[in-house]
Amino acid sequence: MLKYLLNYISKVSVIVEMEARKLYHDQTEILTRAIQPALWLIIFGEVFTRNRVIPTGNISYLDYITPGILAQSILFIAIFYGIMIVWERDFGLISKLVVSPTPRSAIVLGKALSSSIKCIAQTIVVLIIAFLLKVHIILNPLYLLGALIIIVLSATCFSALSIFIATVMKTRERFMGIGQIITMPLFFASNALYPISMMPDWIKLISTINPVTYVVNALRSLLITGDLTLIALDFTVLVLSTILFVVLASIGFRTILE
Repeated sequence: MLKYLLNYISKVSVIVEMEARKLYHDQTEILTRAIQPALWLIIFGEVFTRNRVIPTGNISYLDYITPGILAQSILFIAIFYGIMIVWERDFGLISKLVVSPTPRSAIVLGKALSSSIKCIAQTIVVLIIAFLLKVHIILNPLYLLGALIIIVLSATCFSALSIFIATVMKTRERFMGIGQIITMPLFFASNALYPISMMPDWIKLISTINPVTYVVNALRSLLITGDLTLIALDFTVLVLSTILFVVLASIGFRTILE
C-alpha cells in the first residue's frame, strides 16, 4: 500500500513539474493576468471604500474586497485551465498520457495541482498591490501558511472542475462559452464583493453551496480579520469539493479521446 502511494505521488509530481516548466517559459502571463485584479482593487475597491455604501463591519471595504479579488484571480486562472486539455487532446498529447500506465486520477490531480503554481504567482502580485494600497494584511507566518494551503486547495478544486468540463465540451469554443457562463455566477453569487446578508434569499441559497464563498471566507479570516471560527468548515467544504471534481474529471478522461 505504501509503495503504491509513493509511486502515485511520484507520478503526480512528474506531471506537476512538467506543467510548471510551461509557466517558466511564459512568465509574461502572470503580468497580463494581474491587470484585472489591479483594476478591481484600485478602481472598484477605492471608490466603494470612499463612498461606504456596502456595510463591512469594522474593516474598510478595500480590506474586505481584497480576499474576494484574490479568490477571483484563483477562480479565473483555474477554471480556464481545462482549455489546455482540449488543446493537448487536439495535438495528440493527451492520448499519450491516457495510454500510459499513469492512473487517470494522477493525471487529473497533477494537472489540477500545477495550476496552483500560477495562482500562487498571481497571489503575490495581488498582495503587492494590496500593500501599496495600504490594505491591512495579517503577517502572522502561520496564517500566511494557512492562506497558501487554501490557495493551493482552491486552485486544485476549480482546475479539476475545469478539466471535467473539458472532457465534456471537447472544442475550445464550447469550453470558452461554458467557462464564461460558470465563472461569473460563481464569483457574483459569493461574498467576494458584498456580505451574504445583503443578498436576496434565493441568491443566499446559491451562495451557501458555492465553493467560492468558502474560499473567500477562509482567505478573509486568515489575511484580514484573524477570526478562525469557521475555518474548519471552509477547509472541509473545499476538500470535499476537490475530491468530487477530481473523481468526475477522472471519469471524464475515459471518454476524452472519443
